[in-house]
Amino acid sequence: MNADAEPHNWLTYSGNYASHRYSRLDQIDRSNVGDLRVLWAYQMDDGIIETTPVAVDGILYVTEPPSTVSALDARSGRQLWTWSPEMGPDVLNIGFPRVNRGVAVLDSTVFVGTLDAHLVALDARSGAVRWDVEVGDNAIGFSLTLAPLAVKDKVIVGVSGAEAGVRGYIDAYDAETGELAWRTYTIPAPGEPGSETWGGNSWETGGGSTWLTGSYDPELDLLYWPIGNPAPDWNGDVRPGDNLYTDCLLALDPDTGEMIWYFQFTPHDTHDWDANQIQVLLDAEWEGEPRKLVVTANRNAFYYVLDRETGEFLHGQEYSKQTWAEGLDENGRPIVIPGTDPTEEGVLVWPSLQGAANWFSPSYSPRTGLFYQPTRIMGAVYFKADVEYVPGQPYTGGGEQALRGEEASGAIKALDALTGELVWEFPLLSPPWSGAMATAGDLVFGGDNEGNIFALDAETGEPLWNFQSGGAVRSGPMSYEVDGRQRVVSSAGGTLFVFGLN
Repeated sequence: MNADAEPHNWLTYSGNYASHRYSRLDQIDRSNVGDLRVLWAYQMDDGIIETTPVAVDGILYVTEPPSTVSALDARSGRQLWTWSPEMGPDVLNIGFPRVNRGVAVLDSTVFVGTLDAHLVALDARSGAVRWDVEVGDNAIGFSLTLAPLAVKDKVIVGVSGAEAGVRGYIDAYDAETGELAWRTYTIPAPGEPGSETWGGNSWETGGGSTWLTGSYDPELDLLYWPIGNPAPDWNGDVRPGDNLYTDCLLALDPDTGEMIWYFQFTPHDTHDWDANQIQVLLDAEWEGEPRKLVVTANRNAFYYVLDRETGEFLHGQEYSKQTWAEGLDENGRPIVIPGTDPTEEGVLVWPSLQGAANWFSPSYSPRTGLFYQPTRIMGAVYFKADVEYVPGQPYTGGGEQALRGEEASGAIKALDALTGELVWEFPLLSPPWSGAMATAGDLVFGGDNEGNIFALDAETGEPLWNFQSGGAVRSGPMSYEVDGRQRVVSSAGGTLFVFGLN
């Protein structure tokens, strides 16, 4: 709730409940960003780093792969405590790497999800375990890689596992006790609304993972959570219908989990185009009237503007190369081009299964009105295959062969947040896996697979600063202030870097 009033802290995964990933700090700006240098670095163990640290009053809480939490002195990087779960080598991670994207902090407790599908509450001062609950059965493919979201007195998490044929859900737990407060399934059981969109018993293994942190509007008291792909991924023959509520955005009552509305981006998805992208909340004038909006750049290569009170589709715009739809109809439903479903022989379609967007965060600057989207420009040949569900085994029904080398690229795209129209773009050599962060200093920070951590002019895209880290950048940048001085954080390879002017 206090994120915008405490710019010296970074209190939640996306910076604030509206998921702007925008820092109100302006000490580092266009005039001095060229003087940024590394102040300290923290070396992690082997693995892929996708964490965004949470900064609270001089302490950074970071996760290390696969599920370790460490508290660091924000001035020096000195480790204050560290905690790791006891997990065996047989922990499953089907369809995703062994990563963790961060923690939630509420009062004096740090919350983390683990690869073996537990949610654990830690004492923020010592790292001591306060409670530990099992969210899902890892033996059949459930796992937690997301940063939890603390809302009021609850901690909300989602699950990974669609590639193992799980039936997805979103859980809320009492922050004090760990008791389950509610569970909302993303695949309706027979007789429930939306169950008519699943043929036969396909709902039982329908996927619909919930593996990325949601957004929250305190005024409307609505929680917004993105939902993943149906299972099996590429063989839609065994699950006829639109397959609600996969590839949807759900608006939920955070006290009960009741679904208030939904919007489906890709009905009957056969390309693994999860809707697990960060949902950005903003208020703006729309056709002469003030409107509460939620905007998102979807994995399917379309940019969407929805009314976040009702879920009404207001606008859609292609923002990256795609060859699967002629466009969107008046309700936002894609007009699918025949012959673009996967086949046994293979079909070339843009975007690839990783999509034009993915889990890495966009950023929204209220100063420029621009939506900054790291964009993957890559196609793939999609294949379909027969598949049979076996608990704890991949349940995908095909695969893809992505185009690589000179046939793939990336960009930081600055889009008009209300229209999705391109304002500028900064080209990248390869499709990115790193998020973006805008700041009140009119900068946009980002990173690429080639090891560059960079700053761009938020209004023009002009490159202003670059640091060659020596390792691929896969995390979301953030910023905090300590002792009155702004810091910028990004990771690359196995190292967390903290930058400052002095």
